[in-house]
Amino acid sequence: MNRALRILSITLITAGLVLLADIGITLAYEEPISSIHAAIQQRQAEDELEETEARYAKAIPAPRTPTGRDRKRRIARLARQFGRQVGEGEAIGRIRAGQIGLGTVVVQGTDTASLRIGPGHFPDTAFPGEGGTVGIAGHRTTYGAPFRDVDSLAGGDRIELEMPYATFVYRVQKTEIVDPSEIGVVRDVGYERLVLSSCHPLYSASERLIVYARMVSERLGPPAGS
Repeated sequence: MNRALRILSITLITAGLVLLADIGITLAYEEPISSIHAAIQQRQAEDELEETEARYAKAIPAPRTPTGRDRKRRIARLARQFGRQVGEGEAIGRIRAGQIGLGTVVVQGTDTASLRIGPGHFPDTAFPGEGGTVGIAGHRTTYGAPFRDVDSLAGGDRIELEMPYATFVYRVQKTEIVDPSEIGVVRDVGYERLVLSSCHPLYSASERLIVYARMVSERLGPPAGS
């Protein structure tokens, strides 16, 4: 009996140590298994996106820089066409924010599978260039945690969205914490706006952290070097 109790005690202690180690690794390294999965998926998404950019580079003839209303109309037309072509989980662009070291491929959709690849575009919101609110959600703790540090973004910080048809620059307006049921954060407000959404606080889904940014410029054509 004593031998059986000793074995059970050792088993329970070992299991507890493994659990504590797993929690520690998750806190320190954003859950390594899901991070590896996300890294593989991101590489595949990057390859897919590069192919799309190459097609647009050929389809948009020089010069790429019509001015004023002509440029905006052309970008809007390309944005609508692009939105009709992409499917759930497909790579659609890149999001960059140098202040927090963010630079990752964005996919279409915010379902579980799509968000395991990278930040996902809310299907019911506009595409950049269409004149409305662009909503993008991302993980903060698992699957590469692309939005882990979005809470560090401050007013005036620069965010870029590189789409195959144009590149857009936004400036952060504000951040706020809302209830997960608050869907009004992605409503249209009469100008081009970017809304980033992620769970808050870290390791919890009890609230949502929202970052609002206003578009300040756009450039027709794929990113430089595509």
